[in-house]
Amino acid sequence: MARSEDGRRTAEPGPAGPDTVARLVDHAAAAYGEAEALADGETRWSFTRLRDEVHAAARAALAHGVRPGNRVAVWAPNSRQWIVAALGAVSAGAVLVPVNTRYKAAEAADIIRRSGARLLLTERGFLGTDYVAMLHDSGADLGGLRTTVVLREEPGSAAPAYGTVSWDAYLAAGAAVPDAERAARAAAVRPGDLSDILYTSGTTGRPKGVMITHGQTIRVYESWSRTVTLRAGDRYLLVNPFFHTMGYKAGVLACLLRGVTMLPEPVFDAGRVLRRMAEERVSVLLGPPTVFHGLVRHPERARYDLSALRLAGTGAAMIPTALIEEIRRELGATDVFTAYGLSESTGVVSICPAGADAATVARTVGVALPGTELRIVAPDDGRVLPPGRPGEVVTRGHHVMAGYLDDPAATARAVDPDGWLHTGDVGVLDERGYLTLTDRLKDMYVVGGFNAYPAEVEHALGGHPGIAEVAVVGAPDERLGEVGVAFVVPDPAEEPPTPDALTAWARERLANFKVPRRFHLVPELPRNASGKVLKTELRRAAREGPGAQEGEGTW
Repeated sequence: MARSEDGRRTAEPGPAGPDTVARLVDHAAAAYGEAEALADGETRWSFTRLRDEVHAAARAALAHGVRPGNRVAVWAPNSRQWIVAALGAVSAGAVLVPVNTRYKAAEAADIIRRSGARLLLTERGFLGTDYVAMLHDSGADLGGLRTTVVLREEPGSAAPAYGTVSWDAYLAAGAAVPDAERAARAAAVRPGDLSDILYTSGTTGRPKGVMITHGQTIRVYESWSRTVTLRAGDRYLLVNPFFHTMGYKAGVLACLLRGVTMLPEPVFDAGRVLRRMAEERVSVLLGPPTVFHGLVRHPERARYDLSALRLAGTGAAMIPTALIEEIRRELGATDVFTAYGLSESTGVVSICPAGADAATVARTVGVALPGTELRIVAPDDGRVLPPGRPGEVVTRGHHVMAGYLDDPAATARAVDPDGWLHTGDVGVLDERGYLTLTDRLKDMYVVGGFNAYPAEVEHALGGHPGIAEVAVVGAPDERLGEVGVAFVVPDPAEEPPTPDALTAWARERLANFKVPRRFHLVPELPRNASGKVLKTELRRAAREGPGAQEGEGTW
């Protein structure tokens, strides 16, 4: 058993991983043994202890009637209980259905009902939210849901339990199930069986259930974790929510595959994260650009020793080069990578390897996931386009979803007869095969006959020191057809920029037709439950807002 510089037991590199998520925790225990698997407050578990906890949860699932292929939903924030409950259910042959913690009762009930979930694992009282009471009080149709288990109940949760089962009672019921039965159920799971159904974020409509198999999940994240250089002995702060692919698969499952210590974080708070990074000697951190922006800009950042951080990962259409440089300089990350993916591609399409220069990391999302294909095609007729020509990003390979749950028509629109997944994203490949994303097809607007891509404009404006966030949409214009409208969230640490200053900044960096004709100062950008900017709301605001003549740039 290896030891880190501060004396912690760390994992030695283990054998090749299993072929299903159901057997992953057993693989991790056999490969990494007594190395630290999880650190959650005062709780410190080895991989062996984690395996035992998951086995107990699997027996509990069997005791509560979970059969192979049954859906089990988890509606709870990041915690060790989430990890144990979810892996236990999957080990019992269930299909995991993570539910967004930002959902309101009606939204969660819709997912529970449409997925056919029979068992729900949730919490009461986290940050004042009682998920059980929310569902009960809503009166929503929960379909075939039979049992609700409360993973954690915060002190002071006074509402009645509505017939729920406590976590302790759930586990106690499993004590009567022979371990041989649990082992047989896990062994019966095949790589082609569904492992989970993750619902899309639904920025333009009703969320769709993306079906992914065990074999896809294992193969993709074996490759992903190797490419980004995740390694045994790393300490990984899990700030991405577990209901998201990047939290569950690029977080929990990747840690089990590579012998990495998991440190679940229930909600992002920059000050708390900085403190925990220093105390726990965190070496790996993944998150959206807003996470890193919050850490870099935190007024007390310099107080914390972040020298253990070696690997930072993020992803977005375009990331300011300055932010990549700040992650390296201010947070001390020696390696920074970007990646791109969507639920329909098991979370990964491309990866920009750690070690690339700041400009490449910021401006591209890397090359195709090993073993998969990536092309740029003309949106109108599907012609394959050469390097340097923008078009729709399409991808093919083992990472492409099994389909949308109960929606063959939508599946056929997304995946063509040749197996190519049409992402709906606009991008450009360079001669090296590196992909640069420019925008969503639906977000592009046309100014006087010229195509304008909001992400490109956002990238240019995002470099202004007075801007914390910016989103650009197209709005109708009598003379030009459409023009750009920018919604700007000012950086509280800087003097707010004036519209004229932003117009001048943009004109120095963009062709005139790309420069927004109007700027709106806003305290925050509207987002959906997954944190994605709701451009439909911004387009509505742009249409209904006060007009501005070309070049005026007024708030």
